[in-house]
Amino acid sequence: MTTIAQALQQAIALLPDQPQARLDAEVLLAHALQRPRSYLHAWPDAELDHAQASRFHDLLRQRVAGRPVAYLTGHREFWSLDLEVTPDTLIPRPETELLVEQALALLPAQAPLDVADFGTGSGAIALALAHERRHWRICAVDRSPACLAVAQRNARRLGIDSLMFVNADWSAAFSAQSLDAMISNPPYVAEQDSHLQQGDIRFEPRTALASGARGLDDLQRLIGDASRVLKSAGLILLEHAPEHTEFLHKMLNQQTFTDIMTVRDMAGLERVTRARRSA
Repeated sequence: MTTIAQALQQAIALLPDQPQARLDAEVLLAHALQRPRSYLHAWPDAELDHAQASRFHDLLRQRVAGRPVAYLTGHREFWSLDLEVTPDTLIPRPETELLVEQALALLPAQAPLDVADFGTGSGAIALALAHERRHWRICAVDRSPACLAVAQRNARRLGIDSLMFVNADWSAAFSAQSLDAMISNPPYVAEQDSHLQQGDIRFEPRTALASGARGLDDLQRLIGDASRVLKSAGLILLEHAPEHTEFLHKMLNQQTFTDIMTVRDMAGLERVTRARRSA
């Protein structure tokens, strides 16, 4: 029989080139045992039964092949919320929490604002905002019915019943000057970017990652849509690649947006650009 400590040592040895090897091994073993990670540290000498060992070995085999841990466990934490994720959805990243931080900082907390999260995927941004701002009317928008189904399940499991879910191509379902804020982490990787064929990203939906030759197609679409659907002084918040900053500022200026600013993430990279529609 194999103990928890031995199983972890063996797993880490199979993942030598991954900086997160120990964390990956612990998360997968805890999932196989249906226990919290704290259990692994409290009971290192506990033995795995045959079924548990088999589940762990299967998970480890898939991880060695490159499949993301979040898809293996079906969960990823975002804004301290436990979210279901599937291969239909992008895996939420910590840097995307910057969009939530900016929205909470820039928009009045108690006002009954109309806010939309475009390309909601698992619902991460919309659910985080709804968790913090009960007075806001928040729409989670996605053109993928499969993504919306995941977002709806997350909302039900978290007990968040205030969200509206809209199956639409970006802002097509919204009337003119109907939103106080539009927020999005859209696809922004260039179609031929070699990173799309590397690491965990190989397993994520291409439509949630790539957007045209320069990664700008959906960002351009969103800025154009913002000119129509935002109310006077309405806010737009967009996540993007650092190399897109200059282009986004230029386009927002051309659309006569004001208060244009780009905010850096925890790694010091230009990650979120915000602006307001002219009054």
